[in-house]
Amino acid sequence: MTIAFIGAGNMAISLIRGLVKNGMQSSELVAADPSDEQRAKAQELGIRAEANNARAVSDADIIVVAVKPQIAGQVLKALTTVTSSQLVISVAAGINLDSLQAWLPRDQPIVRCMPNTPALVGAGMTALFANNKVQAKHLAAAERVLQAAGEVVWVPNEELLDAVTAVSGSGPAYFFLLMEHMTNTGISLGLDPETSRKLTLQTAFGASLMAQQSTETLTTLRQNVTSPGGTTEAAVNTMLELGMAETIESALRAAQQRSVQLSKEFGDS
Repeated sequence: MTIAFIGAGNMAISLIRGLVKNGMQSSELVAADPSDEQRAKAQELGIRAEANNARAVSDADIIVVAVKPQIAGQVLKALTTVTSSQLVISVAAGINLDSLQAWLPRDQPIVRCMPNTPALVGAGMTALFANNKVQAKHLAAAERVLQAAGEVVWVPNEELLDAVTAVSGSGPAYFFLLMEHMTNTGISLGLDPETSRKLTLQTAFGASLMAQQSTETLTTLRQNVTSPGGTTEAAVNTMLELGMAETIESALRAAQQRSVQLSKEFGDS
């Protein structure tokens, strides 16, 4: 199996690094990018780098489209050598299957993905959806590629990728925002910046690890550390009274709606 990456930005480099780490031969990977700097990053991982997209994809079994959504149409329309025997995996945010199919050959097997930025450290979460031309072998191949940067899930219909964008695609920023304010408040309460940051980050890491390893619901886990009349209850009650639940729901719905809009803006008219 040979894989060609169109675009050698951070997401592509993360996937390439993970694939090599997981045992894929460097000779089976190639990346194309117009930037000398990005091609150099790909070459540092021991793979071939091309400035010409068509040359990169000519012998590939899988083509990973990892370009900015604004230029996805331009890039794919120019790839006149792509055939329906090749699997196309798109990590271009906001580009739906209808648009991808309009820019590619008829009967093209396509998997559309919604990854997130923790993929850069091998802890990503990616949701995938395949068109009806994708076979079992393609599903396995797509999983292998995306699992190089973290966990994967399949969704039963494409529209759910907008919900995925709201929850996990944009999700890291929500946690960064919470950690940012926890750190700043810790400093205002008298902690030095380094201590406040370490307390916040390790607490976030530990809470996530507990949630992943526990069979309890998130509600139960929260209740387990919320003693009646204690400090945690005072904090949690304040958050809820100030409308935290409503704010989170409104925020995720706004992200989901914006994802729908972006598909229309970047897609094929």
